Amino acid sequence: MSLLILSPTASHDDHDDHDDHGGLHRDLIATGRTIDRRAMLRMAASLGAGFGALQLLGCSDSSAVTGTGTDTEGVSPVNNNGTCSRVPEETAGPYPGDGSNGANVLNQTGVVRSDIRSSFAGLSGTAVGIPLTVNLTIVSASSCSPLANRAVYLWHCDRAGNYSLYSSGVTNQNYLRGVQAADANGRLSFTTIFPGCYAGRWPHIHFEVFQSLTAASDVRNKVATSQIALPKATCDLVYATSGYESSVRNLAGVTLASDNVFSDGASLQLATVTGSVTEGFTATLTVAVAV
Repeated sequence: MSLLILSPTASHDDHDDHDDHGGLHRDLIATGRTIDRRAMLRMAASLGAGFGALQLLGCSDSSAVTGTGTDTEGVSPVNNNGTCSRVPEETAGPYPGDGSNGANVLNQTGVVRSDIRSSFAGLSGTAVGIPLTVNLTIVSASSCSPLANRAVYLWHCDRAGNYSLYSSGVTNQNYLRGVQAADANGRLSFTTIFPGCYAGRWPHIHFEVFQSLTAASDVRNKVATSQIALPKATCDLVYATSGYESSVRNLAGVTLASDNVFSDGASLQLATVTGSVTEGFTATLTVAVAV
């Protein structure tokens, strides 16, 4: 399991996920971050406690499906003082569906759900694709301990690279969006499909973190915003299946190193993924936030 740590002090809010041509939208050029995440990874690797501490915080599983080259397995940058280092936030993109840019699902009845594949609140339609379970663990950045009852709003594009409520052809859908609250161990899970790859962006999943389900009804209450990167090896397997044909071409045109969001180092956001095309995949990430 990987560890993603979020900082409210820096953001890439000038990114866009897409342009408006052909229903696909593309990120704008990002500004530089003030935190060198690769340096944090080197620091984490040198910790004497290493393996034991990383296991407790969701260290990557050696059996995980991961990519090659620049697509490295996520790591857990745990500090030697018992805290978890925070990394900058990412953009929510132009199509969050949280009321900050048009449509708002956070105030809709039925948005609190674990299976986000179908539309809800009076809309009908189901996103099809290779099954994906997203397992997140929310922990404290100051102590690395699990945070109960924190809520996560998660959303992503469908297998064609389109975002419900915004992209041409799916404006009458609100699928692939939902909210879940963490249990006593800080854990929550979403059942969804593997997102496609659209031109100019590495395959990813958006999410926002809130203090509680009640707070999650208003985007102004969010305490963190970020994105999950998906490993190339898994993407290659999924995109070789029917329905993901355009993703093969689009993935060939981008790398983690060239992606406008993940180019400064994706290891802290790269999910550990296990599973298969026939059985479905599971993406796992531990997310540390300010209490």
